[in-house]
Amino acid sequence: METQPANQDRNNQRQQAAASFKAFMVSNSTKSNQNLYDHLARLLTKVMDERPQNAVDVIEDLSFRVKRELLADFQGTLRGVPLATAAQLLAEQQRLLFSQVDEVEHDDEQLESQYPDVNEISYYLEQAGVGLGREEMQRIFLALKKLVDSHPLQRCRLWGKILGTESNYIVAEIENREGTEEEEQSPDEAPDEESEPGLPWLKLPAVTPAQINAARCIRKFFTGRLDAPISSYPPFPGLEANYLRAQIARISAGTQVSPLGFYQFAEEEGEDEPEEPSDSYNQNPDFEGVPVSKMAESLSTWVHHVQHILQQGRCSWDKEILSTPPWSTKMSSTLTPQYAVAVLRSNLWPGAHAYACGKKFENVYVGWGLKFAGEGYVQSTPLVVQKDYPSGPDVTEALDASLEEEQALEAAIELKQEELESLEGEEDDEDDYDSLDES
Repeated sequence: METQPANQDRNNQRQQAAASFKAFMVSNSTKSNQNLYDHLARLLTKVMDERPQNAVDVIEDLSFRVKRELLADFQGTLRGVPLATAAQLLAEQQRLLFSQVDEVEHDDEQLESQYPDVNEISYYLEQAGVGLGREEMQRIFLALKKLVDSHPLQRCRLWGKILGTESNYIVAEIENREGTEEEEQSPDEAPDEESEPGLPWLKLPAVTPAQINAARCIRKFFTGRLDAPISSYPPFPGLEANYLRAQIARISAGTQVSPLGFYQFAEEEGEDEPEEPSDSYNQNPDFEGVPVSKMAESLSTWVHHVQHILQQGRCSWDKEILSTPPWSTKMSSTLTPQYAVAVLRSNLWPGAHAYACGKKFENVYVGWGLKFAGEGYVQSTPLVVQKDYPSGPDVTEALDASLEEEQALEAAIELKQEELESLEGEEDDEDDYDSLDES
C-alpha cells in the first residue's frame, strides 16, 4: 500500500504536467495570433450548439468555419474594394470608343473634313513592314473619329506615335476650319496628342525659334508626362510639352515627303513668279501617279512638301549627316511587284516612313523622337598578347646537366686540351729542325 506522501507527490506531478500543457495550449500562434485552447473551446461550443450528425466526420469543416467566423469578427462585415489598375482604367476609357452614340447632324463643311481611313493606312504600313498593329490602329481610328466629331476641323490626319519611358504619345495633325475661334492660334497645323487611344486629346502649345534651337542642342527621352521638367544643358526653355512640340516640328520639316507632282503651289493673284518658295500648296487634280518601281529606285520622284527649318529656327525649303544618306528606298515585295508599294525610310530621323502606291501616299512616324547622331563609340578588339621572347634553341633555357654528364664533359675538355698541347709541341720541334738546316 502506497503511503500518503507518495500520493501527494504523484498529484503534484500531475498538476504540474497539466499546468505545463495548458500553458502550451494557450500560447498564441505567430501566424494567426490565436491559441489552441480557445479554438478547441469555441469548436466544442459549436458542436454542442449545432449537434451535427456524424460530428467526427465534419470536425475539420467545423474547425475551418470557427476560424473564418473569428476572422470575420475582426475584419467587420464590410470588405475593402480592390483598387483598379492602370490597365483596367484605360480599358474603361477605351470601352467608350466602341459604344454606340447618337448620330450627330453634320453640315456640308463638316462632311468635307473626313477623318483619315486609318484601316487603309494600316494595311499599306503592314505591306511596308512598319506600323502599330491592327488592334491599336483601330483604337486610334475611333479616337480620331471622336476628335473630328467634337471639334470643327478642316483636316485631320494621324501624324504618328512618340515613345516614352513611362507612357507614349499619339499625335494627330489637325487644321481648324476658317472662321473658328481657334484659327488664329493654329494657322497651318496644330498637333494634338493623347497618351493612349480613348484618353482626352490635348492641344500642344505653339513652338518658338528659341525652343527649336535648344532642342537641337540636347538629346532627351520623353517620359510621357507633358508637365515633366526638362533637365538639360544648355537649359531648355519650357516643359516636356514644349520639347515635344519642337521635336514634332523638326521631324515634320525633315521627313514630310510626297510623290513628285502630287501637290502644286497655290497661285496668288497679282504674282507671276514668287521670289521665295511658297508655304501654301494644294493637291494637284491632274496627278496620275508615279510607277512604284520608279519611286523605289530613285529619290528624284519624291519631294518635300513641308518647309525645312533654318539655323535660326525658321522655316525654309535635305542634307546628309556624317556621310549617311538621308533616305533609303525599297519595294515592299519583289515577289509580287504588281501589288507592292514604294517605301521610303528616313535615316536622319529613325522611325519616319513614307509609302506611295498610285495616287495614295502617307507619312507616319513611330519612334523615340530623336535624330540620328552617328554611330556610337565601339571599342576596338585588343591585339593578341605577344610573347616575351621568341621560342628557339638559342634562347630557350636548357635543363641542368647530371653529375655523369658534367664528368664526361670535363674529361672531353681535358682530352681536347692534351691534343692541342701535343700539336703545339710537334710544331716547336719542326721549327728547330728548320733553324739547323738554315745554319
